[in-house]
Amino acid sequence: MRALLALALTLVSTAAFAHAGHAGTSGFLLGVEHPIGGLDHVLAIIAVGVFAYVLGGRALFLVPLSFVAMMVVGFLLGAGSVDLPLVELGIALSSIVIGAAAALGRPMHVAGAMALVGAFAVFHGHAHGAAMPADASGLQYALGFVATTAFLHAAGAAAATGVASLAGKYGRPVAQVAGSLFALGGLGVLAGWL
Repeated sequence: MRALLALALTLVSTAAFAHAGHAGTSGFLLGVEHPIGGLDHVLAIIAVGVFAYVLGGRALFLVPLSFVAMMVVGFLLGAGSVDLPLVELGIALSSIVIGAAAALGRPMHVAGAMALVGAFAVFHGHAHGAAMPADASGLQYALGFVATTAFLHAAGAAAATGVASLAGKYGRPVAQVAGSLFALGGLGVLAGWL
């Protein structure tokens, strides 16, 4: 629980920089920075890892993979100036819905979980694509945000696994509580409290 709290406190400090300018960086580094530049992205991306842990089995790999794949689709739309309505709302709702799904802990077919996170990932990817500077290399930028996203998915799943191993038979319920915290965090972002 302490590791999860330390991770949360570390990430909360990034809220002040949400979607701010990224002077002095380009390409890969700019892509690395964008997902961690806003609490809305961080909450949802880590929540995917926790959700994948709660589902278990093949979902542990396929759910995050679905998010990353559909995020790239959204990136292509954003970089191509294809309009997508309510992007910021979709990003804010993503941590609420994905966190709530983890909190409920109900059995869900892997394909359904993949579709759920994939739908929200399109919004995240669109924001990345729309924010990409004209002089940045699209491939390097994409590799940067894909690497960061995959790392945060893995961090969420690893933190849930670690806490679960410490909590023993209460591990899954503790991970579900973490899911509810991500949902509450998303509500805080949406309401402007965070």
